[in-house]
Parts: sequence; structure tokens; C-alpha cells
Amino acid sequence: MSRKSVHTVPKSDGGWANKAGGKTVSNHNSKATAQEKGREVAKKTGAEHVIHNKDGRIGQSNSYGRDPNPPKDKK
Repeated sequence: MSRKSVHTVPKSDGGWANKAGGKTVSNHNSKATAQEKGREVAKKTGAEHVIHNKDGRIGQSNSYGRDPNPPKDKK
């Protein structure tokens, strides 16, 4: 798998899925389980992990690997 973003998204049946490159990587019954698996996949591939809320909007994202927009220090 290449360095594409991994998205944890809600499914229409009430479950959760992890998608990378437009393809479903895994399906889960709970958001917590889906987040855990999505984090593992993102860490392995050095990708960004984007976690969506139940309404489909982005709630959180984490970068694993080289971040193209790192946070700036406020010294």
C-alpha cells in the first residue's frame, strides 16, 4: 500500500470502515476498533490518518511519517 491517507468513515449500516486510496481496507462494528486499525495501517505506511465523525465531517487527523505541514513552534 502506498502513502495515501487512511480515512476512518461511518458506513450506512451503522458500522465503520477504513479506506485508503478509495478502497475499503477494513470494516468494523465500533468506531474505536476502526480507529485502532486505521492508526496501525497509517503508521505502517507513513500516511495521514483522517477520522470522520458520525455525520461524515472530519473530526480529527494525525500524521505518521513525514508531515508536509508540521506545526510551528511558538517560542
